[in-house]
Formats: sequence, C-alpha cells, structure tokens
Amino acid sequence: MNILVCIKQVPDTTEIKIDPVTNTLIREGVPSIVNTFDQYALEMAVQIKDKDPDTKVIVASMGPPQAEVAIKTCLSVGADKGYLICGREFAGADTLSTSYIISRSVEAIEKLEGIKFDAIFCGKQAIDGDTAQVGPEMAEHLGIPQITYAIEAEFVENKLRVKRETEDGYEIREAACPCLITVTKPAFEPRYATVKSKMAANRAKIPMLGVADMDIDVERCGLKGSATKVKKTFVPVRNKNGIKIKEETPEESVAKLVELLTGAGVI
Repeated sequence: MNILVCIKQVPDTTEIKIDPVTNTLIREGVPSIVNTFDQYALEMAVQIKDKDPDTKVIVASMGPPQAEVAIKTCLSVGADKGYLICGREFAGADTLSTSYIISRSVEAIEKLEGIKFDAIFCGKQAIDGDTAQVGPEMAEHLGIPQITYAIEAEFVENKLRVKRETEDGYEIREAACPCLITVTKPAFEPRYATVKSKMAANRAKIPMLGVADMDIDVERCGLKGSATKVKKTFVPVRNKNGIKIKEETPEESVAKLVELLTGAGVI
C-alpha cells in the first residue's frame, strides 16, 4: 500500500504571545512544530506500515523553505520520503487555493515515485487555522471518497476501513481506494524519534515541487485563487473583573455568592 500524509508546519501555540501595543502575534523566537493532528495522521500511517513493511509512507507539506524541518521530523518517525511544495505563486493561499495546490501535487509525486497512492491521510485541522477544510476540499478536487474524524484505520482488500468519532460515539465506515481520511485525536500517541533516526533524517535531501513541476493553473494559486480574504485580525479584550469566593465551608461560599448576586440585582 502507498500512503500520502499531508502535514503542515505551524507555530507552537503554547509559546505564542501577543504584543500588547500592536495586538499582533510575536513570531520572533516562537518555535515551529508539525501540526498536532498531522502527527496523529502520520502515526496512523506508520502503524499500518509496521504491520505491512511493503507499505510506503510519503509526506508532503506546502510552505516556505524552512518547512523542510517539519518534513525531516516526519522522516525521523517512520515516513519514507518527503516533498516540499513551495513557490512564491502559492503565497497567501486560503484553504480553497491550498487544497487545490496540494491536490495537484499528488499526481506529480505519483509520477516521480512511479506509484499510485491508495490513501491520503490528513490531520482533521491545523492548530493555527482551525478550519478543518483543506482535507475535505482536497478529496473534492481529486474526486475521491473521504472519511473524516478517523481514530483508527486499516486496509481491508481494496478498501480502507475506518473507525470515526461522532458526537454520539463511534461508527465504522469503509471507502474504496483511493480515498482520503482526516484524523482526529486517537487513543495512541505519536512515537518518538531515536538519535539514529534523527541523524538519518537530517541528512535527507527534500525534493521541492514548484509550479513548473506540476500540471497546475496558476490563476487558482495564492491570493489570485483565494475565494476569501482576511479583513481584520484582533485580540479579544479580556475583562479581569471576576472574584473568587473562598469561605470556610461550601455552604458559606454559596451564601456569600447569593448575597453578592442579590446585591448586584442579578437575583
């Protein structure tokens, strides 16, 4: 089986800080990581490879040249090869344009590798955008079936059987290959790289795909091909006017709360 895992390099949201004067993100010194849900998608693919060593796992990431670091991180934990989709024409792409560009890279990678992908794995969403749109949109561009919110996956004959999370519990779905799945947080955690695998990954050469390497319509790329535009960004105002009620007993705390709410005219 051949699996393509789409990953994104994102800022570590636990380290993000806001400039109190400009209300913009302070990006200097903020480390970048592989998007959390993409890590789950990669681990799911590598677990399939563990059971079937003939499985090939390739990662692809659209981003600036420094996104090579994220790809090499994926190589260190089980991916066989990685491709960077990079070009000035792709800058400013929204989810529609991004999904189109990455979908066009699929055919290019298949030609370069001499394979056909049986499945494409994506994280359900990026932690910096939270739209959950790119994976499903890719499936539409490619004209293949999709299953979202996967927590388990296995190949059964020429189908991908997926256990997916729903609001009411779980359900089992199957899709004919080739297909695309988006992965949410599963029961397992991504594996750690070893010193040896990190060293090997750091030595790897990451092929780059640009406009000239893909059968692609430039008018559908970047800002030109984006159906949405960012009008404004802002930081929500946080009002720190709450109080903590800490009386000797729960009963006294409740009585104090009632007293305060009554005095404020709430009750």
